[in-house]
Amino acid sequence: MQKGGGLMPEQTGQNSKRQIKVAKVTKNQHWKRGKKSAGPSRSMKLRANAVILSVILTAATALTVNLAHIMLFQHDEYTAMANSRQFGSVILPAARGSIYDTNGTILAQSATVYKIFVDPGLLAKELKMVETRNQELIESAAKKRAAGEVTAQADVIDTNELKAQLAAYLAETLEIAQEDVLEAFAKDSHYVILKKQVEKSKADRIIEYINDIQMPGSSRHIALSAISRESDTKRYYPQNELAAAVIGFNYADGHGFYGVEKYYDSYLSGLDGRTITARDANGNEMPYRYSKTYPAQDGDDVYITIDMALQTYLENEITKLVEEFTPAKRACGLMLNAKTGAVLAMASVGGFDPNSPYEIYDPVRAAEVDLITDQEAHDKAKAEAWEDQWRNKCVTETYIPGSVFKVYTASAGLEENKVDYNNDHFYCNGVITVAGKPIHCAMRSGHKDQTFEQILKNSCNPAFIEIGQRLGKETFFEYFASFGLTEKTGIDLPGETSSYYMPLEKMGPVELAACSYGQTNSLSPIEMVTGYAAVVNGGYLLKPYVVSKIVDKAGNIVLSNEKTVRRQVISEETSAEMRKALQYVVDHNGGSNAYIKGYKIGGKSGTSQKIMGDLLAEDQQYVASYCCFAPADDPEIVLLIMADEPDNTKPYYGSTVAAPFCRNVLEKALPYLGYYPEYTDADQEKRDVTIPMLIDKDLAAAQKTLDELELKSEIIGDGTIINMQTPITGSTVSKGGTVLLYTGTANAEPDPVTVPLVKGMTIEEANEALTEAGLNYVAKGSGAQNVTVLMQSPAAGTVVDRWTVISIDVGSSEDDG
Repeated sequence: MQKGGGLMPEQTGQNSKRQIKVAKVTKNQHWKRGKKSAGPSRSMKLRANAVILSVILTAATALTVNLAHIMLFQHDEYTAMANSRQFGSVILPAARGSIYDTNGTILAQSATVYKIFVDPGLLAKELKMVETRNQELIESAAKKRAAGEVTAQADVIDTNELKAQLAAYLAETLEIAQEDVLEAFAKDSHYVILKKQVEKSKADRIIEYINDIQMPGSSRHIALSAISRESDTKRYYPQNELAAAVIGFNYADGHGFYGVEKYYDSYLSGLDGRTITARDANGNEMPYRYSKTYPAQDGDDVYITIDMALQTYLENEITKLVEEFTPAKRACGLMLNAKTGAVLAMASVGGFDPNSPYEIYDPVRAAEVDLITDQEAHDKAKAEAWEDQWRNKCVTETYIPGSVFKVYTASAGLEENKVDYNNDHFYCNGVITVAGKPIHCAMRSGHKDQTFEQILKNSCNPAFIEIGQRLGKETFFEYFASFGLTEKTGIDLPGETSSYYMPLEKMGPVELAACSYGQTNSLSPIEMVTGYAAVVNGGYLLKPYVVSKIVDKAGNIVLSNEKTVRRQVISEETSAEMRKALQYVVDHNGGSNAYIKGYKIGGKSGTSQKIMGDLLAEDQQYVASYCCFAPADDPEIVLLIMADEPDNTKPYYGSTVAAPFCRNVLEKALPYLGYYPEYTDADQEKRDVTIPMLIDKDLAAAQKTLDELELKSEIIGDGTIINMQTPITGSTVSKGGTVLLYTGTANAEPDPVTVPLVKGMTIEEANEALTEAGLNYVAKGSGAQNVTVLMQSPAAGTVVDRWTVISIDVGSSEDDG
């Protein structure tokens, strides 16, 4: 042993384990003179226990917090995950409610259609089965040939040709690309939709085909299960484009998009039902007794206030307006019940067909979009065209009303006693200076001295500027707001826009002047009509509405809209004076382009210049409109027609562009609503004549009848019994017209006549030209003397039968009334 207690060399190998052990002990303990220490102290143990406990508590806290988070915030998620493993469910779609007009005519309804889909995985297996059968047939044919049947052949079907034939059939039947069908066949999926909303007849043909596919040159019949169908629903709109902007249409997901379909979507949609089935441990559905069905609640039916007869009258006339004056920014019109606020008709032309809403309905615009070759620009133009045709112009757009607005200024002046209806006079020399700025009248020479009724008839700008000045900007703006022109009307249609108006704090003398005669402020048509109704219905501002009631499948009324008075703006007395003044406008020149014999009608035209900067006169754009009501002494309806940017190479005034079409609507609408003409003595003198039935009558008796009606006759043939007549029974002609009577064996083919151009002539000149050409006529419009022909139908140059009736619209083509 060496000094110092070290190990001897020869002992190292034998005691290596002990040496290591000693080394470990030495690392953790202290030795004092060969005596082992007492170990960790009590404080050391406490600290160690504290650390361990802290770790355990931290972990427990984290686990508790996590569990609380799951229970409080992820409960539904984990419940759904658990249910998805334990339960299966099938959605039972609710049937969407129908939409009806006020008379119960169906406007929108849903019907069963189908989704055609393919299971690519199953298709691959079925084609593999065909190939397996091919191999079996090949082997069978080989055995037969070996047995001596030398002509035995296998009836083999090429699966690639089968797939191609199937794809071609589906592509043609479903009207989709064959490449898309083949791409669907190749997908790694068990469910790929080929086409949605397929009609039942077409879906039946497809199923019949895939259950019995025959290939050319083969006697085999192939049935495939990989192509199938699922029931779905499709929305139908039987009236096509009629009232499309009001009704709207549906997204592909079945929910409403635009119009009533969108606004009342929650009522129309109903609630889908569901069948819940239990699953066993292997995910298989358990027997029926373990299922629970929650039936669907079908959507409610919606009844709107629109009357499709009135809607047809309105849309037909606006369509004619568009054809004649080609407004660049479309045209619109609406008819309101002046007493209740119910919308009776509302149209935007050009519109769209909700059965195919993604088709650009205007052929001119569609052609323009098709010419765009850049794909991005093409898609943008198409989207803009869709948006334009879908928008309800009566609700979502504004326009500067022009002189139609003057009814508000006039009403406020009368109500505030700033104007004396019977004794006030207004002098116009053609211009008025406001704050150093000259503002001209439409008649540059001036209207001179005028009564209150005459300033409305003449649509005199200086006179209405004077009324605005008498009111002052505060009072003027108070009435502007009271007529509802600073707020939305609250109509039950989506997308109603707000008006753009000059706020009181920015209104100076010039701004007040411009506002007084209808420039500067931009209103929506629905605002205009609602306010106008308040002017003539006794002063009551109403809330307009398009849905009268909503009825559930049990027949219960779940929602009902009725007359809602927002406030009274003017007195009954002021309203009565305005009705009288506006009837005077129609009866005496100017806006009398809306005059109808036997009816009391009030109205006012408007022509506004769009504010478009410093442009040449030929580049300026205008808005032409006419707003009228009837009967004038007790208004039932208020009607507005507006054309946005009509062709400015033609007369673009509201009295020319819009008033005649308003008159045409009223001519049909008033009798339909139960109002019939009551002729004064003066009306009787000018009353047109309805051609009676004369066929099979004795010639002498027929001539006597025509004489009594102040009509002439022209006889063709030498018989005594009439076998044909022109014009036909029921036609209307002016007094003094001629009826062509065919008798005996006379040729019953009337002589052809070319219609002359009478547009721009006086009535007397037109009468002479048409009579000389061998044509009758009927004049519509103004009962005044100093008027001309604004439109004629048929157009000049048209070849018609002799003594055919030519319809002429007469009135003033100037910006008055």
